[in-house]
Amino acid sequence: MPRPDPSACDADALIDAVIDREGRYVNHPADRGGPTCWGITEAVARAEGYAGAMRDLPRSEAASIYRRLYWLRPGFDKVALRAPKIAAELFDTGVNMGTGTAVAFLQRALNALNRTARDYPDIAVDRDIGPRTLSALDGFLKARGKGGETVLLRAMEALQGERYIALAERRPSQEAFLYGWLANRIGDG
Repeated sequence: MPRPDPSACDADALIDAVIDREGRYVNHPADRGGPTCWGITEAVARAEGYAGAMRDLPRSEAASIYRRLYWLRPGFDKVALRAPKIAAELFDTGVNMGTGTAVAFLQRALNALNRTARDYPDIAVDRDIGPRTLSALDGFLKARGKGGETVLLRAMEALQGERYIALAERRPSQEAFLYGWLANRIGDG
């Protein structure tokens, strides 16, 4: 299923698209996350209070977990007000790699694109959407205009793609997932 148009950055549409893409119950032997349902790992479901069988995790519970843990808690809703495409990418990457990793990609890209701090100061790569990260994003968008959002998105996706390949190189069992990650998580999917 193609990813929704991120220009509107409708959190419900993003969550529905991830759930549709992840599918129902899966327990792939090479998946280090263990059993998942709707893309939610058993460890996350348990930490969020779900006690039932993973095969029976309600879609609505998965959607609620995505909203709390992968949209609101990391502050991607705040990014969406400034740069909807970036927020959509943060959400999708955060679901697959962890929200801290997604934020680190944004922070690294912002630092690399600030023209040696002429457009805005470097920020710490602390994996947290805070006032400095939001200020750097504002500075980037002001300096580069709306077209800059696409370039920033490409930089983040390049970092994501490199991480997938490095993971498959380090752990050959993860090659089972590499094609799907690159096909469904990078670019338009």
